[in-house]
Amino acid sequence: MRLTILGGGGFRVPLVYRALLTEAHRDAAGRCTELVLHDTDAARAGVVASVLAAQAREERHPVPVRVEADLDDALRGADFVFSAIRVGGTEGRVRDERVPLAEGVLGQETVGAGGVLYALRTVPVAMRIAERVRAVAPGAWVINFTNPAGIVTEAMARVLGDRVVGICDSPVGLVRRAARAAGADPAAVRYDYLGLNHLGWLRSLTAAGRDLLPGLLADDAALASFEEGRLFGGPWLRALGSLPNEYLHYYYFRRETLAAVREAPETRGAFLDRQQRAFFAAAGREPERALELWERTRLEREETYMAESREASGGWERDTCDLDGGGYDRVALALMHALAGDTRAELILNVRGGGRVTGLPDDAVVETVCAADADGVRPRWDAVTAPGEAELGLMLQLKAVERATIEAADTGSRRAALRALGLHPLVDSPAVAARILAAQGNCGAG
Repeated sequence: MRLTILGGGGFRVPLVYRALLTEAHRDAAGRCTELVLHDTDAARAGVVASVLAAQAREERHPVPVRVEADLDDALRGADFVFSAIRVGGTEGRVRDERVPLAEGVLGQETVGAGGVLYALRTVPVAMRIAERVRAVAPGAWVINFTNPAGIVTEAMARVLGDRVVGICDSPVGLVRRAARAAGADPAAVRYDYLGLNHLGWLRSLTAAGRDLLPGLLADDAALASFEEGRLFGGPWLRALGSLPNEYLHYYYFRRETLAAVREAPETRGAFLDRQQRAFFAAAGREPERALELWERTRLEREETYMAESREASGGWERDTCDLDGGGYDRVALALMHALAGDTRAELILNVRGGGRVTGLPDDAVVETVCAADADGVRPRWDAVTAPGEAELGLMLQLKAVERATIEAADTGSRRAALRALGLHPLVDSPAVAARILAAQGNCGAG
């Protein structure tokens, strides 16, 4: 089975390769027999290839790796395509954060104005990739990592239909952490989760037929033992009656988070830009140390994840429970094995909702509990309850933003781009939206 990674020079690619080297993957019928890396930055792809070579050095049966500069050649013959591109690089992310912040609103790569700006730049490239997949690898499954994952997956689905599935590690990380806090085995719980990417809620957590969530929400000590419990606090979680995805902190505590971001010495994007420049430069000079340098950089990256939200909630360091989420690599590999027919998996994925959420079109992508096997991916609507009024309101508002963003990116319409920014709950004025759009210059007039 051939796996192609688009964005093969990305920093997290070694996580995927490490998963491919495990015994569980090597013994599966749908195991990867060749990994192809494609990236528009040849130097970064070369550094990542050197990290992978070091990972494989101690393996008796390593997965062969090939770096392919031509997109069509990278796609041709692929059974699975992981799309993990970053259009504009980390420099683009820095601009996506700084332009909104200069107008007094949140800048973040998937949330708020920053997420819209990133999507405007990314969707046209993602749709061209989808067209090339359809042309040269029509039987391939596309597993989308590219952020903003919900918007990009919905755009690609307009070309590829149900053969593109979006993944995120935040929901499964939430489930795992909540299960442990409730004293349950994360592998043995069932759950009800629904929303959009980075805008979802865990509404039940069941083990042996009993819902553990009410007891967890009532237990302040248990809530204080994991990241989402500390982020939102017991009083607000009990008022909601659910556990929100960590990214909802930007919505529920927007004033506190914005203040923390503005007071920070640098934005998250600026930190990652500086950190990755240093890593790729050092690993390029000393390829024999590439794996060591990557491991050190990765740990620092994970420890500082969502630091501004933790600061806005009182400040704390991430512990091993917080760091052990689902992992993009584990979610992607579980989905790949299920689609290859090795097993059946139940995962939280980004797929078309088929009109099952009130007010959303049939082709609107939602993030929810899905069953995956050799026949494809299907939402588990039998396991998911309808959203409450507050949750549905946010979902409908954000979906309007997402669909306007796709329209703007696909057609170049400045009106659609202004609508996307101006309707976002984290942008407080159409005048602010217009200034952000003018400063960033993402879309032509239309």
